[in-house]
Amino acid sequence: VSMSIIKGITLEEEMKKNPQLKLSDIQSLREWCKKQPHLPKIEDNFLVLFLHSNYYRMEPTKNTIENYYTIRTHLPEIFCNRDPLEEKGLQQTFKIAAFLPLNGLTKDGYSMVFSTLLDSDPSFFDSNNCGKYSVMICDIGLLMNGTNNGYIFIVDVSKLSFGHVMRMNPLAMKKYLYYFQEAMPIRLKAIHVLNATPAVELCMNIVKPFMKNELIDIIHFHLSLECISEYIPVDALPNEIGGKAGSVHKLAEIEVRKLEDNRQWFLLDESTRRVNEALRIGKSKTANDLFGIEGNFKKLDID
Repeated sequence: VSMSIIKGITLEEEMKKNPQLKLSDIQSLREWCKKQPHLPKIEDNFLVLFLHSNYYRMEPTKNTIENYYTIRTHLPEIFCNRDPLEEKGLQQTFKIAAFLPLNGLTKDGYSMVFSTLLDSDPSFFDSNNCGKYSVMICDIGLLMNGTNNGYIFIVDVSKLSFGHVMRMNPLAMKKYLYYFQEAMPIRLKAIHVLNATPAVELCMNIVKPFMKNELIDIIHFHLSLECISEYIPVDALPNEIGGKAGSVHKLAEIEVRKLEDNRQWFLLDESTRRVNEALRIGKSKTANDLFGIEGNFKKLDID
């Protein structure tokens, strides 16, 4: 079994890459983790990600570690049933959406991730499965590549319709955004939204209450490819958008194959990288503590 589990980037490689990274910091994080009986065993390359994404500040790093494992434990809609070869809903989502790490870097040295809908028909769209798919792509990317200077997300919304937005569950969006903002071990630099449709405004109205100002401030809307070219190398985008990276369907297949190849990692993640609330010192946490009362949204579903 261990053969088929991707090892990911090593601590040595990360030390070479990041002169600011101190072994003593990793050591004190290991010590701190040992004193948190509810936390799972955390690999060094993940400790590096947590530290680096918090610009080597110790307290915020501990906070992110706590959030990362706790949220992943209490958000089964996104972090359970992640088998890319068995989960029907996930396989359906592979056909209708794409999340693509792009080649190359921006002029500021940031990595790019491109996402788009492949199907303008909303009937198979499921926001939880899309969230699950996007996080799986990020998980494998972080595991294989480790730290980087920052991420730029490029979101093509040309196929987003009111039908898609009507299928978005506000509570699900709230939970996903909570993980995205409080636990993702990345340095997020900007989100560029391309080809905005009228449905995007409605979508933003739904998600904005769950966004911190820091996130809202880095979202940029672009009406054309020209506008975005000052931020990113346009050639890195898929052909359909006006780039030269290849067909979006081909690129999406490559990413899905990566997930399938790393199936064991996802299965192991679900069975081992979770918190044990029974061992938590102090009051144990529930989904309700993290995401607020579910009741607020009950009415919306019925109307």
